[in-house]
Amino acid sequence: MSAVPDAPDAPQAPEAPQPVVTPVRVIIALCLFTPFVAMLWVGSYAKVDPTFIGMPFFYWYQMLWVLISTILTMIAYKLWQRDQRARKGGASQ
Repeated sequence: MSAVPDAPDAPQAPEAPQPVVTPVRVIIALCLFTPFVAMLWVGSYAKVDPTFIGMPFFYWYQMLWVLISTILTMIAYKLWQRDQRARKGGASQ
């Protein structure tokens, strides 16, 4: 047996659509895009000097970007989680 409501639900005001491009999402995109630009711009790091503990610049610069990329990806992920929670919270109110 199915339950049928006695009265139809009161009409609710339509919610305004949330913008797709927000400042937080722009920051997320920059965090994810920056390592690609840094690594694809080979002319900026295709050199030997300065060396760091005997390692040429070419190598230690790329290894540094591994760490920087990890941090930027973590920041982007945390911002994305916060953005999604805010959108779900805003939609239910």
